Amino acid sequence: MSYVIDGIEQLDAEELAVLLKEENDTIVIDVREYDEYDQAHIPGIPLIPMHTIPQHVEKLEKSQSYLFICRSGSRSQQVALYLKEQGFDDVKNFAGGMLTWDGEVESGLEWVVKDVKELDGNEG
Repeated sequence: MSYVIDGIEQLDAEELAVLLKEENDTIVIDVREYDEYDQAHIPGIPLIPMHTIPQHVEKLEKSQSYLFICRSGSRSQQVALYLKEQGFDDVKNFAGGMLTWDGEVESGLEWVVKDVKELDGNEG
């Protein structure tokens, strides 16, 4: 059941699984480090490591809906808070992170985002 912390909606694993199956406009982004993503990530979810978010923020659409994923939900919460401070209204966090994900995972560097323009039309 979703809840809110510091103005950021928190989704659990079941809610994330539903969101990923539905047709929607939410862009889901993994913000862990390369090695963490390489070991196991949710298929089809792009990687933008947390430390690189500031260099991409100007290119992200403020009207877009985003959900962030990390290992435990802490770094992704920080990214959501940072974007909220930058004027983004629809940002969410995957509470519990990959530690709570029991769905399908893949290994390898499937989709490392170099330019956020890669996100256009690839989610949902």
